[in-house]
Amino acid sequence: MSIQRTISPVDGSVYVERELASGPQIEAALETAVAAQRAWRATPLETRQQILLRFVEAMEKRADSIGAEIAWQMGRPIRYAPNEIRRGFAERARFMISAATQALADIPIAPVANFTRFIRREPVGVVFTIAPWNYPYLTSVNSIVPALLAGNSVILKHSAQTPLCAERFAESLAEAGLPAGVFQFLHLSHADVEKVIGDARIGFVAFTGSVAGGHAVQSAASARFISAGLELGGKDPAYVRADADLAHAVENLVDGAMFNSGQSCCGIERIYVHSSLYDEFVQRAVALTRTYTLDNPLNEAATLGPMVRASAAEFVRAQVAEAIGQGATAHLSPSEFPNDRPGSPYLAPQILTGVNHQMRVMTEETFGPVAPIMAVASDAEAVALMNDSEYGLTAAIWTADVEAAIRIGDQIDTGTWFMNRCDYLDPMLAWTGVKDSGRGCALSILGFDQLTRPKSFHLRTVTA
Repeated sequence: MSIQRTISPVDGSVYVERELASGPQIEAALETAVAAQRAWRATPLETRQQILLRFVEAMEKRADSIGAEIAWQMGRPIRYAPNEIRRGFAERARFMISAATQALADIPIAPVANFTRFIRREPVGVVFTIAPWNYPYLTSVNSIVPALLAGNSVILKHSAQTPLCAERFAESLAEAGLPAGVFQFLHLSHADVEKVIGDARIGFVAFTGSVAGGHAVQSAASARFISAGLELGGKDPAYVRADADLAHAVENLVDGAMFNSGQSCCGIERIYVHSSLYDEFVQRAVALTRTYTLDNPLNEAATLGPMVRASAAEFVRAQVAEAIGQGATAHLSPSEFPNDRPGSPYLAPQILTGVNHQMRVMTEETFGPVAPIMAVASDAEAVALMNDSEYGLTAAIWTADVEAAIRIGDQIDTGTWFMNRCDYLDPMLAWTGVKDSGRGCALSILGFDQLTRPKSFHLRTVTA
């Protein structure tokens, strides 16, 4: 028997212990998923929608207790954690439930005498969702809800850091009336994850995580003709143009870089500011960052909690120290944040200037509360620097000129282009990435495509 232990970043204690699934348990789950999916796919869409609406309501009732669990499992401040359910999770789930009617409808073909033709979207079968810890409900809802709406069964493997999330999904879906076996979760080792991906009963894999993890998923699926949705890393840039509303840009970008201790795949990791605004932008950004309170996330006053683990914080500290050694300037001292403790997950936020693209802090995913800022002289320079990355998840511009935003956005290699906002997923828009940020599409009506397969009906009427 192997035990999975979740170490809380709050105090280093063991917060959750769970047994990893055995071989027979994995086999039983796969068989159950296949059998349950046969009946579920025959359930009318309207019934599936009603069950999932009740599921959202059940999750909302649990928002406060779920928020406390998020704080303990990965460190997000309790003042924010319940909103992952009340806002983002509920918004995305309800949109997908309503959009399913259009997204899953038959596609009619122009009529021809004596023929009826249409394309029907069939479920792929069993969807295997592999979810991360940083936004444990927001990332997993993107595949779980549309997969169930499309008539698939789902097996969820959640991060070892946030195992209780899988259990809350199961409880709420059961409360909503989802038939047994249509949704299951497994606590798995990495080796068993790869085995499940390679199993012939899996029809699609939805993975959110690191680039290395994406390669592992792709490799595990390589012997089979199935698709995998891969939402991977980001080094998301922002450009503050000369005509930007400076106060609005500072407020949004500091939040976009620091929220969740910077542990967001679409958080802001590089900021380019037109030289005419640069000095004032830096001054205001430093002043705003100083107002953050780094503390135990269970303290309502905390606006910045610990990173998920000490090793993650040490990685960020090393990246910042290396940049300073290469000539960057740090504008905040850890001593301004008394709870910053080297060797612990508690890490003070940082604003860096004097940075360049020879530094890892500008090219390698940081995933921490650090905002490096560079001055640029023109739109063309900003475009070149924004595209100088292995990643392409989101990018953002602050400007008063919509036409300029569209023109510049057309030149940026990114999955989502924002104007005057950042670090947000609109469920009506496709969520996708380019380059090492992954492949596939979640959310919007397009997000249902990877969870279904087209089946053509070509019906001829023979008359005497």
